Amino acid sequence: MTAQAHSRVRSGLTIWLTGLSGAGKTTLASLLTDRLREQRQPVEWLDGDELRRSLGRGLGFSREDRFENIRRAVYLAGMLNRHGVITIVSVISPYADMRSYARRKLPGFVEVYVDCPLPVCETRDVKGLYARARSGEIPAFTGISDPYEAPDSAELTLRTAEHTPEECIEELVDWLTKNRPDQL
Repeated sequence: MTAQAHSRVRSGLTIWLTGLSGAGKTTLASLLTDRLREQRQPVEWLDGDELRRSLGRGLGFSREDRFENIRRAVYLAGMLNRHGVITIVSVISPYADMRSYARRKLPGFVEVYVDCPLPVCETRDVKGLYARARSGEIPAFTGISDPYEAPDSAELTLRTAEHTPEECIEELVDWLTKNRPDQL
């Protein structure tokens, strides 16, 4: 790569979508990924379920295992960011210290709280996970038998029970355009 081409490589950006299971993180991440690709932006999406299947095999749901899963996601996002890739991470990341770790490690970190009331998340649960957690079949399930520490300093909060996914994406893209134009 020439010096001139290298100087054009922008710093990466990580858009970290956090929220309860069923809040809409995956839906929003998919829509945002599509939007950025249409704009010919270098973008990769790291989905929490997919990360667990591929990089987190063998990890459980203890606090330590959850943190290890986040550590791996942060490492991968950092590698992508170093190459100017916008990385969308959609993971529950239930504990504030996990998100604080990601913020410290990723210079282009943008925390987006996908806020949705628990009863609405339960109605969206096509896998029946909440019902299984309430019956005790799934221990340490975030929002039921394990806490979700809602962010108190997210750059943006998207309320998916009040707005359509398309409205939320417009709000997110508008925020990014205004606040991180050098990274888009």
